[in-house]
Amino acid sequence: MQQVEADKLLLSIQQQLNDNTFDRSDRDLIERAIEGMGDPRGMVRLNFAQALERVGRAATPQLLEALRNHDDPVVRRASAKTLTLLADPEAVPVLIDAFLTDEDRVVRSSAVGALAETGEVSAPPLLEILADPAQSETAKGHAAWALAFMGRKIADLLYKAFESDVEEVRIAAIGAIATLVREQKDEKAFQLLCSSLTDDLVNIRIEAAALLGQVEDRRGVPGLVDSLRDSDGGVRKAAAMSLMKLGADETLSELRAVRDRELDESIQRVLALAVRQLEQKQTAE
Repeated sequence: MQQVEADKLLLSIQQQLNDNTFDRSDRDLIERAIEGMGDPRGMVRLNFAQALERVGRAATPQLLEALRNHDDPVVRRASAKTLTLLADPEAVPVLIDAFLTDEDRVVRSSAVGALAETGEVSAPPLLEILADPAQSETAKGHAAWALAFMGRKIADLLYKAFESDVEEVRIAAIGAIATLVREQKDEKAFQLLCSSLTDDLVNIRIEAAALLGQVEDRRGVPGLVDSLRDSDGGVRKAAAMSLMKLGADETLSELRAVRDRELDESIQRVLALAVRQLEQKQTAE
């Protein structure tokens, strides 16, 4: 599409939308608007996307077709981003496929962004990705991010996922559950973090110890002090860092004692850093 043609088309569509005369059953017109999102001018692409957002979910079938099959990655990217604005549950299967298989990195990241905005209906397939050993660590990381983004919208699913037999699902779930504490001060979520300090799985204990340093609730301090004596060095390190982040200078005596008997030099350095930072905090006060 030539730029002059794109400009005329955009103006016409905007005018029809303003006049409430846009025919949402006009498949050809919607497809032409999607083609307009391949324009080399960024502002023109944005204006077409905004126009399609105003068209609403009537544009979903054509956007999905473009996301699946369009040769131009710019159009596929814009289609995924526009689907983010529409948050149509019907788009989830195609978005999952694009997220996992599209050759363009931006398309993949845009697809997972759309999944995050779509909400609860996206959560089960994202959890399946986390449980699938064939999926890449990158895909799992993006899936975990999307679940955390949804947060309180899928709280019940997150608690259920935390009971999974798959470690990676549990790790992603506890990371998302921590957002409930940070954003909603959710007491159930906070108590789950605290109880996870004694979980059977080392990586869950590490995650819990690290996350408690991010939620700014000092009620987690006693559990973190206990974690300084965990049999796993990663847990001890995460606990020390979280106590430092929380400014828990009342734990200095415990930190010094653990530092002095720690045999792992890398962990000892972290403990020493925590002691120094908290000592400085005390001095400043």
